[in-house]
Amino acid sequence: MKSLSVLFFFISVVAFSQKTIKTSFIKTIDIKAEAIISIDKISDFEDIKYVDNKTLFKKHKDSILYNYSNVQLGEITSVDAFSPLKIKLFYKNFNTVMVLDNRLTETDKIDFNITKPYKNVSHVSTGFGNRLWIFNQDLQQLELYDYKTGEVFAKSAPIQSSVISLKSNYNNCWLLTENYLYKYDTYGSLIYKIENKNYTAMALDYGNIVLQSSTKSLFYLSKGSQIATPIETPKLLIKQFLLTNGSLYIYDNEFLHEYQLIKD
Repeated sequence: MKSLSVLFFFISVVAFSQKTIKTSFIKTIDIKAEAIISIDKISDFEDIKYVDNKTLFKKHKDSILYNYSNVQLGEITSVDAFSPLKIKLFYKNFNTVMVLDNRLTETDKIDFNITKPYKNVSHVSTGFGNRLWIFNQDLQQLELYDYKTGEVFAKSAPIQSSVISLKSNYNNCWLLTENYLYKYDTYGSLIYKIENKNYTAMALDYGNIVLQSSTKSLFYLSKGSQIATPIETPKLLIKQFLLTNGSLYIYDNEFLHEYQLIKD
């Protein structure tokens, strides 16, 4: 009886460890870009925002609707388009964020070099209203900062490892570091931290996360879970990936491939 119990336990562990999320191919889009920022589905087509040659583009079908570049600030470090009416462009070399509307017109400029106290920022992500989640390199802290009033509404405890990525929505913020993935609420309180198992990048959609490991494998971390499940993906070069409305997009430097995630 004991041997049967051990065998049953072994089978259960193997079955659990082999659980994966499958993908179903939908379509491929031909696009050339340094980075794909977001995909917004409009009818049968997508509005795609992407960065190329120090410029942010907004494209619908085969037409470029709007573009934005800033010669003085140069290279764009990151773009957060979670709020389509307040798109944030971060220029790390100049410690500056530009805020654009949905036509890619400037509405605000946040120069952290002149804030009091001075902030040396390495990562930026969207918060609610006029708030930004920023990582203060000098203090090694995550801060929720209102760029209109200059107030800091929340701070995390100091982070002891290098930051890889910062993502957020209006309710929560996720900070991926070399050691852990942290999740915070809008008050800067830690909800959980899970060990970083060689994750090097992440994408966020409605609280669900896709993580990429150093071996280029992808994992799905659903909202409310702390266990990442492997995603079965085709043999593609993964330059970049996004998660949008349940669809996984993989960019291979020439084509943007869309897949539906099939979860049990």
